[in-house]
Amino acid sequence: MFWCVEQAISSGGCRFVRNQLVDGHGTGNTGAMTRDREALTESWKRTRDHLDAARAHLAHLPGIDLSTTLEFLEHNELGLAFDCLVHLADDLGLPLRFWQHMDRAAREMRLYSDEPHMPHRKAADSCLRHLAAASEQG
Repeated sequence: MFWCVEQAISSGGCRFVRNQLVDGHGTGNTGAMTRDREALTESWKRTRDHLDAARAHLAHLPGIDLSTTLEFLEHNELGLAFDCLVHLADDLGLPLRFWQHMDRAAREMRLYSDEPHMPHRKAADSCLRHLAAASEQG
C-alpha cells in the first residue's frame, strides 16, 4: 500500500490518497487521480492565459526585460512568473485590465491568504493594492 499527498483542487489544501497495488501491476483508483490531474492542468492553462494577457501589457514598453518571466513561464513556474510581473509593473501605473488579469491569476493559484509566510504573499498583496487603486481611477 502506498500513501501520497496530492493537491485537492476543489477543496484547497491537500488530501491523502491511498494507492493499493492491484495484482502487482498497477495502482488503485487511477480514474480519480486522472481527473485531479486534468483539473490541475486546466487550472495551469487558465493561470498561464491570465499571465500571458498581463505580460502583453508590458511587452511594448521600453526598458522592460521580460526574459526571466518568459523563462519561468516556459518551465511552468507560474508563481515565480507572477512575482516577476508584479515587480516589473509595480511603478508603471498600468491600466485596470492588467491588474485584473494578475488578480485572476493569483486567485487561480490561490495566492491570497492570511498566512504570513505564504509563498508569493508580498506580490499577491501588491497586486491587490494596485487592483484597488486602478479600480478607483477607472
